[in-house]
Amino acid sequence: MNEFMEFFNNSDPANVSTSVKLILLLTVMSLAPSILVLMTSFTRIVIVLSFVRTALATQQMPPNQVIIGLSLFLTFFIMAPTFSEVNQQALTPLFNEEITLDEAYERASLPLKEFMSAHTRQKDLALFLEYSQAERPESIEDIPLTTLIPAFAISEIKTAFQIGFMIFIPFLVIDMVVASVLMSMGMMMLPPVMISLPFKILLFVLVDGWYLVVKSLLDSF
Repeated sequence: MNEFMEFFNNSDPANVSTSVKLILLLTVMSLAPSILVLMTSFTRIVIVLSFVRTALATQQMPPNQVIIGLSLFLTFFIMAPTFSEVNQQALTPLFNEEITLDEAYERASLPLKEFMSAHTRQKDLALFLEYSQAERPESIEDIPLTTLIPAFAISEIKTAFQIGFMIFIPFLVIDMVVASVLMSMGMMMLPPVMISLPFKILLFVLVDGWYLVVKSLLDSF
């Protein structure tokens, strides 16, 4: 520990600044997956797209890589204004040594707080505020991230499940109709999924399903 402190005391300030920036960058990169999943629109998008695949009963089509990749790029598209604001207000001044690390953290957290609070239910936020025995925040800036992030996450999961339920309804109707027809014909040993699958794919293609799903996701934000 003494050698570590002696290294910093005897080093050039410019080199120390570069070392701090490198440590900060590595820290952000290590936390990037958690930030991407829990503090952006990624959670809602990937759950809804997974519901679409499950409703179609196409097994692994589209593959997981395609769903995650599409969710990732849609997340970047939706979060672009927020990320741009974080870059302009926090990262660029920090790298130009115009503000301190603490100021950069406060500036970077504000756009993310505004985005998350806009899509967080008051009931979910109140749950974590009451559990942590925190005072009622007077503004968005006063909401701690440790409280806002889990509240935002469960709100996003609930919203995604609501959208997924609406997606399931037309495909469930097709399954019920096909099962009823097969039973009336006495073909009870034939799995209804084998017959309903082409009709579900045909319906999804005719209504331009992927366009409607993505449009609904974009409109929800």
